[in-house]
Amino acid sequence: MSELTHEGKCLCGEVAVTVTTRDNTVAACHCNMCRKWSGGVLFALESVADVSIRGEDHVTIYASSEWAERGFCKHCGTHLFYRLQDRSFYSVTSGLFEAHAWKFDQQLFVDEQPDFYAFSNDTKRLTGEQVFALFASDQDQPSP
Repeated sequence: MSELTHEGKCLCGEVAVTVTTRDNTVAACHCNMCRKWSGGVLFALESVADVSIRGEDHVTIYASSEWAERGFCKHCGTHLFYRLQDRSFYSVTSGLFEAHAWKFDQQLFVDEQPDFYAFSNDTKRLTGEQVFALFASDQDQPSP
């Protein structure tokens, strides 16, 4: 599949995000931090190759760990992205974008998923340890 470009906005429209993705997949993160940040499971584009943000002066950055940060609109509170501080990896929330032929293909931190919900989709399921191992082998950096 060739790269795809998607454009989306926050609730108030002050921030516009354009991403290029390597595919049309969406992942769900069940980690405690993403659930606290989003109020539930976080659905995001994980195959992001390029990110452009219009209205960056309206984005607030929260350093959520020693290696990563989360961005949100300071006006409406829309969650925009999770990224490594060196910006080598972005996970952009899928809710920013209009309906698309997304494919829900993986779940992250399934070992932190609460018992009160489950998805019936056939996805790849990675524990936190497996996610960190992937990032360590890919980038010598931890993930969420």
